[in-house]
Amino acid sequence: MPDDGDRTRRPSFRVLPGGAARASPGEGTPDDALLAAFLVGDDDAFGDLVRRHERLVLSIVRRYARTPEDARDLAQRTFLRALEAARRTLRRGEREGFAFRRWLVRIAVNLAKNHLRDELRLGRTSLEALGQSEAHPAVAVEALEEAERAAAVRAAVVRLPRRMREVLTLRVDAELPFAEIADTLGISENAARVSFHHATRKLRAALAPEGQP
Repeated sequence: MPDDGDRTRRPSFRVLPGGAARASPGEGTPDDALLAAFLVGDDDAFGDLVRRHERLVLSIVRRYARTPEDARDLAQRTFLRALEAARRTLRRGEREGFAFRRWLVRIAVNLAKNHLRDELRLGRTSLEALGQSEAHPAVAVEALEEAERAAAVRAAVVRLPRRMREVLTLRVDAELPFAEIADTLGISENAARVSFHHATRKLRAALAPEGQP
């Protein structure tokens, strides 16, 4: 194990969807074993973890991000935070039952939720297309309406209770089966299905035009 002076070391990587994977001995290795390898100096081990889980993380944060650049930044921050949390846990010798994937999901959802909350508070809106308004007013109006619809959906999702938000995101964005959602979140498959049902009902009610049930 490295000494405390190594605690500030950071992995050098970029989260890029669709990147080519290297031929790696980490393939098929449990997450906690890859983390332990990284802690003793194998930087490639953490790269294996990124490649293994990046699609899941990106699919989660895209729900809340305004731009692809925001999504990539959120994904990278998710992995770095998960690494620091795992570093503390493994240093204490708590390897039994360690679930890196579950930590990633929770960290990704929380970071993305906070990102969206801050954007809404600052009143940021995706209005770049409005610069075309003089030459293409119809295109600008359509782009604005689409941005407003997307913002309304994102805001409605972030207002859901945490469990509903997690299940909805994993089911709709990450396209995970209910059995895997249940395993990731540490709940029963039936609880995952019920949470998804309630989440979709709440979203329909929140996004229904005024005056419609």
